[in-house]
Amino acid sequence: MSDVRYVTEGARAAIRRITRADGAEFVRRARESMEFHRPWLTLPTTERAYVHYIAQLEREDREGFLVCARETGDMVGFININNIVRGAFQCGSIGYGAFPPAAGQGYMSEALGLVLRHAFGPLGLHRVEVNIQPGNKASLGLVKRHGFRLEGFSPDFLHIEGAWRDHERWAMTSDMLDQPTGPG
Repeated sequence: MSDVRYVTEGARAAIRRITRADGAEFVRRARESMEFHRPWLTLPTTERAYVHYIAQLEREDREGFLVCARETGDMVGFININNIVRGAFQCGSIGYGAFPPAAGQGYMSEALGLVLRHAFGPLGLHRVEVNIQPGNKASLGLVKRHGFRLEGFSPDFLHIEGAWRDHERWAMTSDMLDQPTGPG
């Protein structure tokens, strides 16, 4: 995979910018993951939906990354920084998903650390937020491992899978990166 240009890499995971050329594989993996992601996430499962998805990620207020197995380059998930606001706010909202069978193998945890370092480093953000449905134990565990703090509850926050879903609001500021999170 010498032609792949990673933004940054860790021991097992690497992140690279998502592109229009990734569409066929991304759509295939999204289709294969539909049941796995239900009801937490809706991904583009058609070429047309992917074109819309990538157009959103090409905006100045978004950054889209593929999570790859560093050794093979295989696509194992994605992490996006959405709704980036500059000025006095310097904040973005993170969304992510793993693709089975790589889910639960530690790639997303390592990749989230890489994305956070990129967000607080080169992107110059001060704060990132993640909104998670209360029943999504895997996602809650991921943000807790990285030291995000719970800031509140938002009823009927996002429309996913045909319904308005409640979400917990988790956030991290740049000074919290790499701070010990305690037991658990």
